[in-house]
Amino acid sequence: MPKKEDFAVLYSPDVEEAGEVVRRALSARRVLLITGNCWVDYKGRASSKLEPGERIVVIKEDGSVMVHRPTGYEPVNWQPPGCVFQTSVDGDVLQIRAIRRRPSESVSLFFDRIFLVSAQSLVDTGSFSLFASEEDMQRAIVAEPSLLEPDFKPITYEKKVEPGFIDVYGIDGDGRFVVVEIKRRTAGRQAALQLARYVDSVKETVNREVRGLLVAPYLGKGVQRLLETLKLEFKALSPKRCAEVLTRSETKKLADFFKEDGESL
Repeated sequence: MPKKEDFAVLYSPDVEEAGEVVRRALSARRVLLITGNCWVDYKGRASSKLEPGERIVVIKEDGSVMVHRPTGYEPVNWQPPGCVFQTSVDGDVLQIRAIRRRPSESVSLFFDRIFLVSAQSLVDTGSFSLFASEEDMQRAIVAEPSLLEPDFKPITYEKKVEPGFIDVYGIDGDGRFVVVEIKRRTAGRQAALQLARYVDSVKETVNREVRGLLVAPYLGKGVQRLLETLKLEFKALSPKRCAEVLTRSETKKLADFFKEDGESL
């Protein structure tokens, strides 16, 4: 059972009360959750200011900081792990300063109204498995086309043809059109036949060679022979691999956003 002192929750505290809980929690490396009206100053390789608004601040045991608006999943301000903290109260304002030495930068959080402060000691030893839907696999291929082939270039996705919608439509390094059919689980005969219909439909509208590529983690029994008969191809691709690509892509996009945002200020 967790000890009583491992948890602290205050509702609508004044800044002095909140400041004391925050100081103790940061000193003990607790997870802090603070909601309230705050504004933010960043100083480092660039500088930025976030005007007052009601937000959610999370400070984790590893010294990482995230400031969230009430909507959206991306933080509007953040600091990576390894921050050291300074806490002070000036009049009716609580200030929390997160400082990094290398590179030299800091984020200062100012609260004049606090709705909730929660300090907790959390234990997480669970393993993490990545999974992706067919839509996620589609997004991963568009984001990183080399998942299929080194020179593959997507043209569009969900392309409408007479039999239905092509998952991804592109062109290979030899200038041939490629029709991609994606299956999250083992691809069976119906997936191969569906791909063949899409390829035939595209061939009726273009004057260029068209390839059909079935993408899935595995093929069902006898499907490889059917693909060969239909002159179609198979590319083994796992949902886990696609999830890793999407995670890396979103992380890079977030880092680039903050870099560009900082450079523009």
